[in-house]
Amino acid sequence: MKDNDNKAVQGETTMTRAVGRIMAVPRLVIGVLILFSIALNFANVVGRYVFLSPIIWAEEVMIFLMIWCVFIGAVVVSWDDRHLRMDLLSLHLTSAWRQVVNGTVAALSLGAFALVAAQSWEAVTLFARLGQRSTTAGIPMVIPHSAVLIGFALMFIAVAARFRAIVSGTLQSDVDVVTDAYRDAGASS
Repeated sequence: MKDNDNKAVQGETTMTRAVGRIMAVPRLVIGVLILFSIALNFANVVGRYVFLSPIIWAEEVMIFLMIWCVFIGAVVVSWDDRHLRMDLLSLHLTSAWRQVVNGTVAALSLGAFALVAAQSWEAVTLFARLGQRSTTAGIPMVIPHSAVLIGFALMFIAVAARFRAIVSGTLQSDVDVVTDAYRDAGASS
């Protein structure tokens, strides 16, 4: 029985490491998008105040870039389990009840992610059918609206991949990490 448990934990660790490496990609994409947005903003400022010729579409494009950064960042936050939460109640629960609460929260999150992704799919397909474009830059509106669809779909995958660890208690929360560090610091003193 213990060999099976060790294999399950090792398998989760291998999967966690693999996905952790994959999560470097969204972090890189966010960095590139932010740097491009900064460069575009700088070019627009120079164009506006030095050459008296602003880049008219720059602000619209920067808004779309920030939308993508937010939803790609939400995927990373979901994988790292760093969403804001009120854990005052769960601090005072036993480990078993904390697992129930965390499992319930994860299940409700999965439901919300699936609902938003499904609704976003409807919006994206509507924009694709209509061929609607942004006012200034002429960007197809499918592109910024796809950020919501892709972001929530990937958040669903991230939480689903961690669901077992959340329910089984093998995924340490931030509170557990701080509590363990505090306990270890007190023990070594």
